[in-house]
Amino acid sequence: MSAEATNPDSPPELRRRGRARLDLRRLGRAALLGPTARDRLPDAIGHVAEAHRAHHPDADLSVLRRAYVLAESSHRGQTRKSGEPYITHPLAVTLILAELGAETTTLTASLLHDTVEDTDVTLDQVRAGFGDEVAFIVDGVTKLEKVDYGAAAEPETFRKMLVATGNDVRVMSIKLADRLHNMRTLGVMRPDKQVRIATVTRDVLIPLAERLGVQALKTELEDLVFAILHPEEYEHTRALIAAHAAEGDPLPAIADSVRAVLRDAGIQAEVLIRPRHFVSVHRVARKRGELRGSDFGRLLVLVAENADCYAALGELHTCFTPVVSEFKDFVAAPKFNLYQSLHTAVATPEGVIAEVIVRTRQMHRVAEAGVVALGNPYTSAPAAPGDPDEERVDPTRPGWLRRLLEWQQSAPDPDTFWSSLREDLAQDREITVFLADGAAPGTISLPAGATCIDAAYAQHGEAAHGCIGARVNGRLTSLASTLADGDTVQLLLGSDPAAGPAADWLEHARTPAARIAISGWLRAHPGSTRPAQAAPRAPLTVVNLRPGSGNAVADLPDAPVRLAGCCTPVPPDAVAGFVVRGGAVTVHRVECAVAGQMRSLGRSPVAVHWRGAADFRVTLVAESFGRPHLLADLTEAIARMHVEVISATVDPPVEGRVRHTYTLHLRDAATLPALMRAMRDVPGVYDVGRA
Repeated sequence: MSAEATNPDSPPELRRRGRARLDLRRLGRAALLGPTARDRLPDAIGHVAEAHRAHHPDADLSVLRRAYVLAESSHRGQTRKSGEPYITHPLAVTLILAELGAETTTLTASLLHDTVEDTDVTLDQVRAGFGDEVAFIVDGVTKLEKVDYGAAAEPETFRKMLVATGNDVRVMSIKLADRLHNMRTLGVMRPDKQVRIATVTRDVLIPLAERLGVQALKTELEDLVFAILHPEEYEHTRALIAAHAAEGDPLPAIADSVRAVLRDAGIQAEVLIRPRHFVSVHRVARKRGELRGSDFGRLLVLVAENADCYAALGELHTCFTPVVSEFKDFVAAPKFNLYQSLHTAVATPEGVIAEVIVRTRQMHRVAEAGVVALGNPYTSAPAAPGDPDEERVDPTRPGWLRRLLEWQQSAPDPDTFWSSLREDLAQDREITVFLADGAAPGTISLPAGATCIDAAYAQHGEAAHGCIGARVNGRLTSLASTLADGDTVQLLLGSDPAAGPAADWLEHARTPAARIAISGWLRAHPGSTRPAQAAPRAPLTVVNLRPGSGNAVADLPDAPVRLAGCCTPVPPDAVAGFVVRGGAVTVHRVECAVAGQMRSLGRSPVAVHWRGAADFRVTLVAESFGRPHLLADLTEAIARMHVEVISATVDPPVEGRVRHTYTLHLRDAATLPALMRAMRDVPGVYDVGRA
C-alpha cells in the first residue's frame, strides 16, 4: 500500500488521491476476473453498491448488476492509456456519483455511459434493456464523432450535452464525474494534451459544476487543473500546507470551545474541521499576503433544523467576538446554485480568528452534491398543462441554464457557440430583475453587470432590435444602464418593425444572447444601424403667448397672486405661497423643489386656497416614440378636449424617443385626467405626466 495513502501525517488531499489509485487497482483486478454468477453482484461493483445503499437503503441493485454485466462484456479487451481494463473508468465514475448520493437511474446510466460511444452496443439496445430515461442520459453524454464533425466535434458535443441537460440534469452530473476521473488519471497523457484538457475543464466544466452546486467535484477539479496549468504555484501551495501540518493547527482547540458553547446552550451540533483545498489556500494567500495558522481550514457546524442555524450563530456571536464583515446569510437568501449556509468568523480571547460555516445536514448534503443530491428530479414533477405526452418539467432547471439554452439556438457556427459559452460561464454571479408591464411580465435572471440591452433581448428576442429606451425603477434611463439585483425594468419598444440596434449596443451588451443577435443584425444590414446618439440640435418651441389667470387666493390682503411656472399648480393641488420681490405671492405645489428651497432659506409660506371654479394653466410632459406628424396628432388630441395650447416644446430625439412639453390653458380642473388619457391614446405616446 502506498505511503501517502496510509501516512496520517500526509495532507488529506494526498491521502485521498492515494486511496483513489488503490481503488483503481482493485477495480482493475476485479474486472479482469470477468462476470460472476447471476445470483449476486460482481465483486467489481461491490463497493459501488455499498456506497449506494448508504444513501438509498431500499435501492434495487439488480439493475446495477445487469448494467455492469453489459458494460463489462462490451468493453472487454479494451484498455485505457494507463494499461488498466477500460471497465475501470465507468466503475470509477459510478463510484464518484454513488458517494455523492446519486439515485439508481443515474448510476445505471453511468455504468453504460461509454458503451454506445466506444463499443458495438446500440442506443436501442440500451433503451430495450434499461428504459427511456437511461437511454436518454447515455445518449446525452455520448460524444460526437470527429470523423463527422472535425474540429467542431468538441464544441458541438458540449452543445448536445447542454441541450440534453436542459431536459435531464443528470446528463451533466455524469459528465462532471467522467471529467473528474479523467483528470485524476491525466498523467498518462502528453503534456500538451494535459494542458488542453485542463484548460477546457477550467473554462467550461468547473463553472458548470459551480452552477449545479456540485462543490465536491468542483473543488477537486480546481486542484487538478491548478497542478497542471500553474505547477509552480501549486508546488508552493503544497509546501505551505505541508509546513502547516508540521507546525500544528489552532483549529482543533477552537472546535472544542465551540462544541462546549453549543452543548451548554442545549444545541445538538456536530463540529468538524474542514481543511481548505489547494486552490482555496492559494486564494487566501494572495488575498492576505501572509497566512495565519487558522487560514488552512474552517469550522463546520452541522445542526438539525434551520432555526438551529440561527440559534448556533447567536451563541457563537455571544461567546466569541464576531468579525461583522465576514457574516453572510445564505440560508434566508440561498445562492443561485441551491447553496445554503450561514458564514461568519469569530475571534477567540487569544485573538485567533476562525471562519465558521453553520448549516443543517440536509444543507450540507446539497452543498456537497448540488443537483446530484436531489435524486430523481422527475418522480413527483407535474405534467405540463394540456400536454398529451405528459412531458416532465425539470425543477432543477435554473435561470442560467434556461438562458444558455435559448441563446445557443442563435449561434449556428461552433466557434461562436464555443466562445460565447466560455464567456457566459465566466460570469460567476446572477441578478434577478422584475419586468414591468409588457407582453411577458415576471422575472428574468441575468449575469452580474448586465444592462437594459441584455434585459431587452432576454425578454423580447430579436424584437429587441426596435427597443428605444427603458424605465428602471420608474425612471427613464439609457439602454446602456447597468442593472442591479432586484431592479424593476420596463422596456420600451418602437413601432418600426424594420428598426435595428444602435451602433454602440455591442459595447454595452454582456450576454451572449444579446451579442449574437446584435452581431447577426449588423452583418445582415451593413451601414444601416441607428446612430449611437442623435446629433444635438436646438429644441423646437411653438409659442402662443397668453396670460395665465388663476383662482388661487392668498391669506395676504391686497397682494397680487400668480401661479408658479415651475410646477404649474391646479385645483385641487395642495399649495403654498411665498412672498417675492414686489410684494406678489407666487403659488407653488407643496412638493415643488423650489418651494422646498424657499423653506430651507427661512422663507415662511403664506396660506393659499382655491376659490370656486375658474380657468388655469398646467404643464404636461408627453414621452413618445419618434414618428412623422406626431406633434400635429398630439395638438389635435388636445384641441378636441377644448384645451388651448399656450406653448409647446419638442426636445431633440434621443435613441428614437421624443419628449414634448406643453403648457396648456384649461377652463376646468376636472378635465385634466381626461386630457391626459386622450394624449396617451395618441399612437406612439407611452407616458404623459405633470411637469
